[in-house]
Amino acid sequence: MLTFPKDTAQISWTRHIKNKMVFYHLSGAQILRIFRKPDRREEGIAPQTIAAMQTKVANRISQSANRLNQKPRGEEIWIMYRINSKQITHNKQLKQESPLLVMSDKSLVNKSRVTLISAWRYPGTTKPGERPPIPEDVLAELESIG
Repeated sequence: MLTFPKDTAQISWTRHIKNKMVFYHLSGAQILRIFRKPDRREEGIAPQTIAAMQTKVANRISQSANRLNQKPRGEEIWIMYRINSKQITHNKQLKQESPLLVMSDKSLVNKSRVTLISAWRYPGTTKPGERPPIPEDVLAELESIG
């Protein structure tokens, strides 16, 4: 039986990320690990969001020769989240800045509530600075949330 993580004072989980957890076989602990210690953070595609990822490399064993003759296959697990803070929404200068710059202010992040929006597996590796593809249904849901 699958149990979903519950909302806390610091973290809120959307229905979309819970659906993606089931689809991509991700646990709440995996998502929180990526949030706390990502390999890379970038600005998300949706406004005022941050995308974070961890890389997973797996060697595949060739079934016919039963030996390691293939190159390692990289896979990235991405999450997208938003920092919701009253200080950010009231301060016009912070609102216009990149979410990554706001993320560097640890005191502001610790006082804020984080909304985990989406999670997905990306087969392969992306270049730093290259935005990961976000499905249209996720963007539509983000616009409806506000």
